Amino acid sequence: MKNNPYTLLFGKEPIELISRPIQKMQIIDAFEAEPASQQIFIITGVRGAGKTVLMTEVANTLANKEGWVVVELNPERDMLQSLASKLSSENRWAKLFQASKINLSFFGLGLEVSGEAPITDIETALSKMLESLQKHDKKLLITVDEAVSSKEMRTFVSSFQILVRQNLPVYLLMTGLYENINVLQNEKSLTFLYRAPKIELKPLNLGLIADSYAKNIGVSEETSLSMAKLTKGYSFAFQVLGHFAWEERGMNDQVIVYFKQYLDDYVYEKIWSELSKNDQKIAYAIASVKTGRVVDVRNFLGLETNQFNPYRDRLVKRGLVDGSVYGYVIFTLPLFERYVLEHYYE
Repeated sequence: MKNNPYTLLFGKEPIELISRPIQKMQIIDAFEAEPASQQIFIITGVRGAGKTVLMTEVANTLANKEGWVVVELNPERDMLQSLASKLSSENRWAKLFQASKINLSFFGLGLEVSGEAPITDIETALSKMLESLQKHDKKLLITVDEAVSSKEMRTFVSSFQILVRQNLPVYLLMTGLYENINVLQNEKSLTFLYRAPKIELKPLNLGLIADSYAKNIGVSEETSLSMAKLTKGYSFAFQVLGHFAWEERGMNDQVIVYFKQYLDDYVYEKIWSELSKNDQKIAYAIASVKTGRVVDVRNFLGLETNQFNPYRDRLVKRGLVDGSVYGYVIFTLPLFERYVLEHYYE
């Protein structure tokens, strides 16, 4: 019997994947253009929207191309030191740097070059390493998953900006929650991030979700479409519902129970805890008002338009609320209104 094609793990590329080819090619085409039209992209979206999966797809595609070097960095560590270490630890690049007489022994990277003084500044070291890669027609892609406004991240982004100004072949692909990216952008020294293009992940195509369920689980076309609608196109929900339906050999009430419980415990609890009390109150009003009409939500809260709109906009930017239809607000996440009604307290 084959393994379950759907995964319950965050960030891991699943067997059954609905790709985002338009967004993927948007990034790759921009990076590969001569000259490059962009050297940085930020992928944002709610937890479980598929940010890491898209980043991994792009990274794997470029890593398999001749002219690219791909390095993933941890935003909680010294990112400049990590980058130099990862580049110099690969034998082919280490030989390249030694041939270019780049002495990195000061950083404990084991690259001592006879007759050459060791470089003692990490930015200078990286600049020379990139110059060496550039001479050999190589481009460097750096990926960072779940970027936050840490000291390490701020230092790295500032240095990245300098490397870009030096016309070096360095590219950055980051994922992050809206609120974390917003804080990072608001740093006075990092205002160039405001100009960085962002890819906000929208719901997956419901037709493709339905096709996947019909093919793998063997349910009818009608059932597969109702299952797809239940997920609302939310990437993680697509995996969770598919996983439990596959285990149960079809769709039944027990699958719904597992589906709701898993989303509550592993996604919604964290999302809810990160909302302010005022944001929770707005979410409660949206969940309570069945019409979805903004005017009804405002009346429920006793707020004027100018009082309500900042909260609405913040929930939209977080990816929790869809406000694309004028005069209406609905949750983007499946069964989230039930979670809100169950967990809101004055």
